[in-house]
Amino acid sequence: MNKISQKQIGSFIKQLRERKDMTQGDFAKALGSSQSAVARMEKGEQNFTTEILEKINKILEKDIVSVGSSMDFEINGGKKLHGSISTGYSKNGSVGLLCASLLNKGVTTLHGIARIEEVYRVIEIMESIGVKVEWIEKNCVQITPPKKFNLKKINRDSAIKTRSIIMFMGPLIHHFKSFYLPHAEGCKLGKRTISAHKYALEELGVNIKTTNTTYEISHKKLASSDIVMYESGDTACENILMACAKIPGKTTIECASGNYMVQEVCFFLEALGVKIEGVGSGTLVINGIKDINKKVEYWNSEDPIESMMFISASIATDSHLIIKRCPIDFLTLELYKLKKMGLDYKVLKKYLSYNGKTKLVDLEILPSKLKAPEDKIHANPFPGINIDNLPFFGPIATKAEGTTLIHDWFYENRAIYFTELNRLGASVTLADPHRVYITGKNELKPAQVVCPPALRPSMVILICMLSAKGTSILRNVYMINRGYEEIAERLNSIGADIKIMREL
Repeated sequence: MNKISQKQIGSFIKQLRERKDMTQGDFAKALGSSQSAVARMEKGEQNFTTEILEKINKILEKDIVSVGSSMDFEINGGKKLHGSISTGYSKNGSVGLLCASLLNKGVTTLHGIARIEEVYRVIEIMESIGVKVEWIEKNCVQITPPKKFNLKKINRDSAIKTRSIIMFMGPLIHHFKSFYLPHAEGCKLGKRTISAHKYALEELGVNIKTTNTTYEISHKKLASSDIVMYESGDTACENILMACAKIPGKTTIECASGNYMVQEVCFFLEALGVKIEGVGSGTLVINGIKDINKKVEYWNSEDPIESMMFISASIATDSHLIIKRCPIDFLTLELYKLKKMGLDYKVLKKYLSYNGKTKLVDLEILPSKLKAPEDKIHANPFPGINIDNLPFFGPIATKAEGTTLIHDWFYENRAIYFTELNRLGASVTLADPHRVYITGKNELKPAQVVCPPALRPSMVILICMLSAKGTSILRNVYMINRGYEEIAERLNSIGADIKIMREL
């Protein structure tokens, strides 16, 4: 922070709290935090996120500080990472579980919900239509549905900021015969149609009409069906699972996604009493039930994409790092490719996530001499290389002897963002909108770069800045905050040197 110090903000918070005759305990409860965290805030020993500052403003009914819309990172690169870091909770799992909770008429308690911008937007949408969402611990929310949802009050500003709004379709068809949802933005990665959602929902009796600004959803009678997914999309499969959950009878989904966030929704639906066969495979059989009214508690699992990010950061900085709580089933091929490129790593421990389902390992990444693979590196639906893990081979390729071909066939223009690494001294040649050649062993240099409008490419730039000796500036990091919780602080805890710059 600049202009106003954390100590000044903390002192101001304390004064206002005392004027309202609130104890630290009262304030902590309203904030959804702990009394010890409040004490650290008031001493100026706690970092303030945008979300926390805005919540404090609301509780104390006073603008503590005007929060600027832009946040930047100043990275002093060339530092070795060391020690150990735990993988955080899954971004996509968090979003899917929040949407799926709308199926339940009872109280849902979700543990392991990532405190990231994408989740905040989804919660803002839920709250705007009448859902009570309360943070009862740092990564734990309690969700109490209303007797009747009010879509007329939907928060359009939050809805258009996240493509996750589309996953409200599956649950809400069980509450409304017809309704509207706004179009969304999210990452700008080329044309992303809703065909897979639309065609599958049509098989269940749902009609979707797309206008310039909204999706118009309607149905007369819902019925179970045999569905072939138009494409093996993750959010589309989650959406259909939520739709099928409360349609009595057997629905079969062929060409289903087996990816981690889809499995997470399956496990949660099973906790709600829905029987599902074939979890993790390309064929899912859902035995829907008429009503769900249950007090349920569920743990979200860890994020394999974050594990891969730490693997990439460790390789890019030639570091020795232990990465804990890695969902190994969704990293197996990535690690095998890296092994063939020369990566030296060890599996230290195997165990299950708190959901009792997802397999985790602790990985030790050792400094290694890498060679570019002879074949291209490309993503595929699970169990292939994850589409969101593919970009993290970019920083890795800058350290490998030879030239690596990365083929990002899924998105029309995400590969173009790899060329931003040339600003840092990388050697990236764009073959076409889907393919890049990266020649390794160039010494990276510091630079000033504005985050592209996409989550993973923005994080790739940050990783390369960690590798480049000297001071780099990464501007407007909202996209990174969409998907990574307190990432600057967490990277700093293992040896990085990142300063958060925000105009206050």
